Amino acid sequence: MNLLYQSQRAMRAKRQEAMRRGVVAVLDIGSYKTSCLVLRFDETDPGAAAEGVGAMAGQAGFRVIGANTTRSRGVRFGEIDTVQETERAIRTAVQAAQKMAQLRVDHVIVSFAGARPRSYGLDGEIALTTGTVHDQDVARALAACDVPDFGPGREVLHAQPVNFSLDHRTGMADPRGHVGNRLSVDMHLLTIEAAAIETLLHCVKRCDLELAGLASAPYVSGVSSLVEDEQELGAACIDMGGGTTSLSIFMKKHMIFADTVRMGGDHVTADISQGLQIPHCDAERIKTRFGGVIATGMDDREIIELESDTGDWHHDRRTVSRAELIGVMRPRVEEILEEVRARLDAAGFDHLPSQRIVLTGGSSQIPGLDGLASRILGNQVRLGRPLRVQGLPQSTCGPAFSASVGLALFAAYPQDEWWDFETPADRYPARSLKRAVKWFRDNW
Repeated sequence: MNLLYQSQRAMRAKRQEAMRRGVVAVLDIGSYKTSCLVLRFDETDPGAAAEGVGAMAGQAGFRVIGANTTRSRGVRFGEIDTVQETERAIRTAVQAAQKMAQLRVDHVIVSFAGARPRSYGLDGEIALTTGTVHDQDVARALAACDVPDFGPGREVLHAQPVNFSLDHRTGMADPRGHVGNRLSVDMHLLTIEAAAIETLLHCVKRCDLELAGLASAPYVSGVSSLVEDEQELGAACIDMGGGTTSLSIFMKKHMIFADTVRMGGDHVTADISQGLQIPHCDAERIKTRFGGVIATGMDDREIIELESDTGDWHHDRRTVSRAELIGVMRPRVEEILEEVRARLDAAGFDHLPSQRIVLTGGSSQIPGLDGLASRILGNQVRLGRPLRVQGLPQSTCGPAFSASVGLALFAAYPQDEWWDFETPADRYPARSLKRAVKWFRDNW
């Protein structure tokens, strides 16, 4: 834990250095695409946040000056599978974004969806010595949390205080400066597989970039796709990507749960390719142009030509109705949504006062998905797009770029995490076998 604490603080120091320089790149490494945005921070620019929607966008004070997206290579299930291929994709995206921005970027903040995230709810309590809450008291309260034994080969990615209580008062966002006797804190801890992080660090280093921060894609997608009321009252964000489907639950403007389902749009494409016996690239094109999940009477009469060049005349000139295509796509989409439903149930989502669900990500654009999701998830479902930020090209404003835009907001306006406080060296949380409580069921 000590080593992790130091590495996270080192990354935060690099982020602050990049902010002083005024330029930082954010990189979203997905299974389908790798996206890079170059951000310029200028507090004196009166229009820097003029187009923002919601509190976070208004406080960001940044402008996108470079953007590029390239097809991901060497990434499976949101994790790096082939380092050389991924390195090439990162270099392509970063260099093209730098060229558009007309400057070189040294620091990069990265998000990714894989590495099997696991959430824990922790709590800690201390007695105040002076009666007034100071930074050191917040650090001691965080250090008093019993960290569960999450097993070998896993590391902490996020450790965010999400609620403070002072004596009988609860629901405090920031207790510093308040007077009381006992301070308690609820903290959300997100762990991931260490091997995935080590591979990512190695890959970024090979690209001659300094890593200035890491974030989970479920977290940053929620930051950009949920409106302020949803983040406050409680909502789930489901980011349907190519290789994975990420989900995060927000409450009181903090993420309190995250997980991923290792299926996404690429699996739907693979089903079409296998079911219709066509190449993967043709299956992707047909899915994008004709796909859907709810068939109507008209779909039997809409005919899709399956073009191929195998040399077999009859095979190369086949047709299929749109209803048949939907029949191939729907079972996989239902399977993904059923898995999401199981994860939400395990997290206690039905205990929250508000159960709105927001669908985002590239695969959320399948026609009819919101209606199917409402039936399977049993909640209010809407399609979400990321917040508008200054300078963002029109081509990167869609649901597929929720993680990229959220990462930009995370870079500009990060939430306090455990390592932002000066915790005494002898008070690093010791791992214990204490069961992680589902604190949000009790406290909210």
